[in-house]
Amino acid sequence: MTYKKKFTVLAGIIAALVLVYILTIIFDPQRIGSRTDAYSWLDLRQKNRIDRISINNQYETIVLEQRGGEWFVSRDGKDYPARRMRVEDFIDMLGKRAPYPVRSTSASSHERLSLIEGRCSQIIVAGGSGIPLLHLLIGQGDLAGQSVYLRKQGHNEVRSGEDIFSAYTDSTPVSWYNLRLFPESETGKLDPASVQRLTVYPPANGGDSIPYIFTRRGREWTITGIDIFDPDREKIDSYIREILNTTGDDFEETLSPSDPVFNDSRIVLELGDGSIRTLRMGAADDNDRRLATVSGTNYVYTIPDWVSRRLFADPDSLERD
Repeated sequence: MTYKKKFTVLAGIIAALVLVYILTIIFDPQRIGSRTDAYSWLDLRQKNRIDRISINNQYETIVLEQRGGEWFVSRDGKDYPARRMRVEDFIDMLGKRAPYPVRSTSASSHERLSLIEGRCSQIIVAGGSGIPLLHLLIGQGDLAGQSVYLRKQGHNEVRSGEDIFSAYTDSTPVSWYNLRLFPESETGKLDPASVQRLTVYPPANGGDSIPYIFTRRGREWTITGIDIFDPDREKIDSYIREILNTTGDDFEETLSPSDPVFNDSRIVLELGDGSIRTLRMGAADDNDRRLATVSGTNYVYTIPDWVSRRLFADPDSLERD
């Protein structure tokens, strides 16, 4: 066989093998299955319509409502600010395409897989009045304990998928609360650049509370009330950021902001838009908790005492190294 003929034969064999390989990839059952199994529970094109989410885990129902572009947790007839980023992550999770293979199309499987009301967790996503955008039932886990069975209310089709739902359905209302004393700091609407003057009245501890004042002058700060010989602008900005990002551990429902208990210490922030926000705190209780409230809201927060102590800076910590 001449060289030319050998080359032609080998080239033909290689081409045939390449073709077989390509066809194997294209028609591989696992790849076909992964494409057909890709599914999302919520159409994210409807995301801007969502104004109410109900999460029921058989023991407790958490209701999230959006009003004026902000999310709230409705509890016992009162609304508390919700963590916007957590709500948005939850919605995006429901709309994310992922492997959810069909496991059954028969209604007879629903009871066996705990996909009937009263035996499952439920997520209801609504947008205005009318039929919900999603009513999802989450049943029992599979034998491996890594996936759960799911179906839409009113549909017989049962799918299964990774259990990314229980982190939300098994959570408490507190996990949804935005417990930042200044909720706007979560989205960056309130940051150190917004503060033009900061006045801090530390705990009096039985004596007179002498305030220390930080006043912005261009890119620098002037300070009165405490001795800081060489102030570090970045450290002061970090201190103010820590105040703005301070988070409580729960809301206190038995007191109102007008209660005289909030007279132990306070922090006043004067903002660039002319508004003033005042944080007032009570003394530490027997459980090392302080109560706090911020002007302009009706909320009372509980704060661990070790967290509240960070609100009153040690002058040495603001000195330049």
